[in-house]
Amino acid sequence: MKTKVNEIAISYSGSLKINLLPKITCSHSAAELAYNQWNKDNIELHETFKIMLLNNANKVKGIYEVSTGGITGTLVDIRILFAVLLKSLATAVILLHNHPSGTLKPSEADKRLTQKIKNAAGLFDIKVIDHLILSPDGNYYSFADEGIL
Repeated sequence: MKTKVNEIAISYSGSLKINLLPKITCSHSAAELAYNQWNKDNIELHETFKIMLLNNANKVKGIYEVSTGGITGTLVDIRILFAVLLKSLATAVILLHNHPSGTLKPSEADKRLTQKIKNAAGLFDIKVIDHLILSPDGNYYSFADEGIL
């Protein structure tokens, strides 16, 4: 008797031409794009963690929602995060999450998670360009601008 296993298919589908993709030039352009894509109906209700996937020219391949949590936090499974990064063939990433309270100061948990993702990304030659914290009013905090990335 022959043993059978499930077949796993991995795919990435991009419908926009590369010359139409937005280019990230600074933390402000990344924060503005992320905020414009965020669901304004729940940005003050619960914390959400997303990743902005970039190619080698810092053009945005897409934004992926990794997790949604409660009022004061969300759990991020970095295995899922890296599955998406690798599947999309991204060469760089910007980490994104919101603070429903409007407080832009990163928590110690935010800093630890950022370092953990950055260390793992290095193994795959993926650059973590920034980690942005967004507030419901559109303001943001940039780990890179503050020198803690």
